[in-house]
Amino acid sequence: MMKSLAAAGALLILASNASAQIVCKDRSTFLWHLGASYSEAPVAMGLANNGSVIEVLSSQGGGTWTIIITKPNGLLCIVASGEA
Repeated sequence: MMKSLAAAGALLILASNASAQIVCKDRSTFLWHLGASYSEAPVAMGLANNGSVIEVLSSQGGGTWTIIITKPNGLLCIVASGEA
């Protein structure tokens, strides 16, 4: 699990440096969409210093993955996603 969190942290830094567009919405809406559309479920989770929760979601076979951050106000932002 520590490797997953370290990888998530590295991706967050890379996404910030690349000026990636981050999409944010209501948490329950996004989790439902990721589960219904991609069969993704949480596989790792951690707490950031600012109180945000960082999660890695993956489909059962690992075909797709998503890294999300949920801010203390409940807003969820997709930081990175991909396949394989």
